[in-house]
Amino acid sequence: MKRAAVVGAGLGGLALAIRLQSAGVETVVLEARDKPGGRAYFWERDGFTFDAGPTVITAPEVLEELWQLSGRRMADDVRLMPVTPFYRLFWPDGTRFDYSNDDHALAAEIARLEPQDVAGYGRFLEYSAGVYEEGYVKLGHVAFQDFMSMVRAAPALAKYGAWRSVYAKVASFIRNEKLRQAFSFHTLLVGGNPMTASSIYALIHQLERKSGVWWAEGGTNQLVAAMVRHFERLGGTIRLGDPVERIETLGDLVTGVRTMGGHELQVDAVACNADVVHSYRDLLKGSRSSQRAAQRLQRKRFSPSLFVVHFGVRGTFPDIPHHSILFGPRYQGLLEDIFEHGVLSEDFSLYLHHPSASDASMAPEGHSTFYALAPVPHLGKFPANWDEITPILEERILTEIQRRLIPDLKDRIVTKFSYAPPDFRDDLGAHMGSAFSLEPILTQSAWFRTHNRDDAIHNLFFVGAGTHPGAGIPGVVGSAKATAALMLGDGK
Repeated sequence: MKRAAVVGAGLGGLALAIRLQSAGVETVVLEARDKPGGRAYFWERDGFTFDAGPTVITAPEVLEELWQLSGRRMADDVRLMPVTPFYRLFWPDGTRFDYSNDDHALAAEIARLEPQDVAGYGRFLEYSAGVYEEGYVKLGHVAFQDFMSMVRAAPALAKYGAWRSVYAKVASFIRNEKLRQAFSFHTLLVGGNPMTASSIYALIHQLERKSGVWWAEGGTNQLVAAMVRHFERLGGTIRLGDPVERIETLGDLVTGVRTMGGHELQVDAVACNADVVHSYRDLLKGSRSSQRAAQRLQRKRFSPSLFVVHFGVRGTFPDIPHHSILFGPRYQGLLEDIFEHGVLSEDFSLYLHHPSASDASMAPEGHSTFYALAPVPHLGKFPANWDEITPILEERILTEIQRRLIPDLKDRIVTKFSYAPPDFRDDLGAHMGSAFSLEPILTQSAWFRTHNRDDAIHNLFFVGAGTHPGAGIPGVVGSAKATAALMLGDGK
């Protein structure tokens, strides 16, 4: 393979492009939007910098490896800053809980809510260490291309009760309901329902414990910029603002790509970082096998969407940490409404991002940058008129933050805007506006996800949230490692 195209400049696509270019493959990244990053897009408004997300960086060593391939250092292009506490959790009754990897402080936080759960948490930590080793270290960076690879992984999955949900597994160790929520909500960060996502996803807890939670100085957008800079330094090319219209095929081979701007590129291989349904259904219209794959994909379960309110305010708030979770009055019932029933509930839980708590450059002097994120049903479950819903939901979310954290919030707002499910669909080509692609349940994990290499078209590959191992920065960067191994002949 001498020349390859990567469709989509998300974190997974950029990580794959760096790996290919580092190996001497002439690589071109084709991005539809005016900026790279995919879901890690950003806006600059009225002096504020707003990251679209993701904003929680874990496992920085998988990012550092992208620079080490060519004997360089990531620190020369971007600075990562540790965040502590990892999250501050708030409940409606006023209870709060600081979650970190400081053993002494965390034990004290647990004991404050339920002394007997300190020992239970220790047992959960041992369990999460085991699934981390089996599910992440051993399997997180390798492709599942045939069913036998799943069979070989089955004993480890069975050993750790992978058929049970994350919440059920946490509940087997921990008695206090608030602590059960505190140690099970992490699957929401990758689009999974704690009540149904496989307990293997408890590895996320161990991932944070081992490597910490980090922030890229200047925002996640600066991590993206660093990856682009590194890729171009290696000799790679990135084309922005020119969407791919078609991936050309001939029999069981990809022959090239054509963009809406009329650019045609002949390549030896194509890797899609675009939405998997969009890739198969829209970009590969000329392939019968791809159309069948699209039909199969559309019958699968997709993760929910998100509603995000970005706002810049006057004043600084040292008592509000970088990452907060504001739980609502319900947990399981709210999750059922979002994932199963397709109901936009009266109540909600929020992730509140406050980057200026760590990095003053994200806002003008004396000001603060925030976004509040609420999981909501995707458009397939809740096909409503979001033009009507957006101002109502935005107002309700800001009212809740004002009531619980910043009493005069609305008087302080300098600028604000929202991002809703139709924006995920229209800007990112996300099927039904899903924010995380396929839902991470056991029957849609590993071999059951979109394969890193297509089964019928041998030089067509996939990278990103829709393929193994899934969403989140470690997930999509891990998928790049697995896909690169296949493309370079090192994988099975």
